[in-house]
Amino acid sequence: MDGDVMLLRNYRFSPGYGPEWGSGGIFGLRYHSGTLYFTLAFEAEAHFIDVKSGEEKTYDFTLLGEAPTSGGDTYNAVSAVDGFIYFGGWVHAPAVYREDRRILFKDKYSHVHVYDTEEGSVKLLWKDSIHHETDWAGEVSDIIYDPYNDRLLLAREDGHANLGVYTLDRRTGKAKALIHEPAPKGTLVHDMAFFGIGNNFSRGIEGFRGLDLISGKWEAFNLGKSVDGGAYVRPVLGAMASAYNRAFAFVRGGVIAGNPYMGEDFHFYRLFDFYTFYAPFRVNAINVGGGILAAFNAHHDAVYKPDPDDGGTSWVTTNTVAGPSVLVYIAPPMVKIVGTFGARVTSIEKMDGKLLIATNSAPNTGATEATPFDTGNRDIVILDEKILQERPPSVSFSLPLALPRMARQLGAGTFGGIPLDGYREPRLLLYLSGDNMLTVHEYDLSLPAGKAASETFEVRAGKNILDLSSFSGIVSFELEKEDLRGRVRIELR
Repeated sequence: MDGDVMLLRNYRFSPGYGPEWGSGGIFGLRYHSGTLYFTLAFEAEAHFIDVKSGEEKTYDFTLLGEAPTSGGDTYNAVSAVDGFIYFGGWVHAPAVYREDRRILFKDKYSHVHVYDTEEGSVKLLWKDSIHHETDWAGEVSDIIYDPYNDRLLLAREDGHANLGVYTLDRRTGKAKALIHEPAPKGTLVHDMAFFGIGNNFSRGIEGFRGLDLISGKWEAFNLGKSVDGGAYVRPVLGAMASAYNRAFAFVRGGVIAGNPYMGEDFHFYRLFDFYTFYAPFRVNAINVGGGILAAFNAHHDAVYKPDPDDGGTSWVTTNTVAGPSVLVYIAPPMVKIVGTFGARVTSIEKMDGKLLIATNSAPNTGATEATPFDTGNRDIVILDEKILQERPPSVSFSLPLALPRMARQLGAGTFGGIPLDGYREPRLLLYLSGDNMLTVHEYDLSLPAGKAASETFEVRAGKNILDLSSFSGIVSFELEKEDLRGRVRIELR
């Protein structure tokens, strides 16, 4: 790919007009039939780059309604079939910003468009709106191609009406609901489609539904037990992918993997669980080299101002930055960190031996914290695929132990889930206000799931340094007693 910068001549985007909540990002990166597509949100600009000629076209979503538009996509809803790129999400057309820092939603549309790579043309395939000032129809957060029935499956969870899994005829644009339970993401495994189910943004998913593409029958499955034996809370689903005939659901706190259709229950593998909103959210996961490349984000959504009604808890959990965003390569039983980034990664794609990583410096914010422009600096980083085979980068994580204490009130408290693959000098630093006992759980992402081995250490008030080089795979941690004034730092070198 000679001349990367010429190909992506608009690879950096500073704040621009787009009324919404904080910052959107670059979403839906997809390279297909010689065309690189992505949507810039909140400006509501779909970009199409002809890789051979370098010619770039943009579309402003005005097939939905009047300009100025805003939004576009914030969940990576895109699929490619034959010579077509199907891209979805949501758009305000027109966008209406009020002086009380709110957005009017009466002209907010959920949508699916199609781009013909041969003709270089955009067509509106389907749209939906409930035309309400404060509520909206379920956004399209995932598009999955069903090759048996030659149709698109739409996942819809973010919204107030018309939620669930829908089918969409890719020729007529006719949509039909299959189930009405909110579903943020899905993936194909063998001849089945799995979807995470639940009010994702508030509580996390509560289970899975499996659709037999041949018979059309649905079946329900639970989330499964944790490999390290500890409880987990608020498994907000950010991305799903499949490999090894299993479904992988990337959630706040870790990964849920398995396939009940071949006799294997789902299990939860704790990864980067800090009881903040550090999560693999508003980002996709892709297959690379037979494995899965995904990202866990440090600051994807946040409360801008503390809310006195909850004592500032939401502000603390969404604004505590426990570490950098990380790019992780899943090749069971190995989980390896292959990249570190700032506030968040929004989209991942591969093209001509390169990895395209879309990033953003700012998060989404809340309902009464709208701005008339996007507040983030967004860019596309181009990496070589060889990073998957190299040693991982140095990285550190740090958090107050008061956050695991808050999780204990919900029945959880085991934290961490740090992948050690490739690191020679990993260590844990504990700063404690009193003597305690620390249990280290050691496990990996084995398929089928195994059980963690555990070892307990005495730790003293003050600074404690625990050498983690004798452990392998993934490690999580559990303190016997709460420590509201304590702090933990994890260093991987």
